[in-house]
Amino acid sequence: MKPLLRPSRLGPGARVAVVAPSGPVPEERLQAGLDVLRGWDLDPVVAPHVLDRHATFDYLAGTDADRAADLQSAWCDPAVDAVLCARGGYGVQRMIDLLDWEAMRAAGPKVFVGFSDITSLHEAFACRLGLATLHGPMAAGIDFLKNARAQDHLKATLFAPETVRVISSDGSTPMVPGRARGVTLGGCLALLAAELGTPHARPSARSGLLCLEDVGEEPYRLDRGLTQLLRAGWLDGVAGVLLGSWEQCEPAERLRPMLADRLAGLGVPVVEDFGFGHCAGALTVPFGVTAELDADAGTLTLDEPALR
Repeated sequence: MKPLLRPSRLGPGARVAVVAPSGPVPEERLQAGLDVLRGWDLDPVVAPHVLDRHATFDYLAGTDADRAADLQSAWCDPAVDAVLCARGGYGVQRMIDLLDWEAMRAAGPKVFVGFSDITSLHEAFACRLGLATLHGPMAAGIDFLKNARAQDHLKATLFAPETVRVISSDGSTPMVPGRARGVTLGGCLALLAAELGTPHARPSARSGLLCLEDVGEEPYRLDRGLTQLLRAGWLDGVAGVLLGSWEQCEPAERLRPMLADRLAGLGVPVVEDFGFGHCAGALTVPFGVTAELDADAGTLTLDEPALR
């Protein structure tokens, strides 16, 4: 696995488009997120359908065609420097095949931020555009809006990425000790398992540092997702694993034995509680960059800053 093209960092006055590729967005949370971005001296613009709600399926932020059009228009707008997702939920897999990937590739690289359901787009941006992306807080996310640490880490990554080349979580612990080097990738476990076999997902995590997290899943469902990745050979040759948050899943003492049962046998370093995903103070982790994982120290050290 090779490192991907890193987009340019943001500067004061940069225009950032906010899109909703997945679930519906509460207006008050959107406005609060826009205020945060303006406070960073950014110029946020809201895509036309961000506040839409699908007439039949109320778990979607508008129709598939409108959500796809918002993302593509924002990405292809030469005045836009970054595209930030408003929230996750569900819906990316319904609209991702409607995107014109040739047009998006021609538009050139720019910053892309999101997580959760946005995992499908992280995979697609890597495979179809060869572009590094940021697994980080979303503009209307409640954890982002109410947590200074999440805001500060994302802001530093966007504006001064050289200051956050070492990413660490105070509460992390080694499940399997050791060090490993590779290219970062990953996201939400359920989405990575669901993406297997699609044209927008990479064939394996070989030589990668795989970041995994999820939210609101029973232990057996997490077991099923990991087992699917194992049976499909997707984890063959992975260099190391970082485990983020498992919010609203089960207490750690119930999850840890299952995670160890599925992952320790890979024979690679595995670190727990790394502080990214669906949790307060979530760290921003760049995907598509070469880094070193030190499971004992609980650090991920990037070879180069996340953004140029």
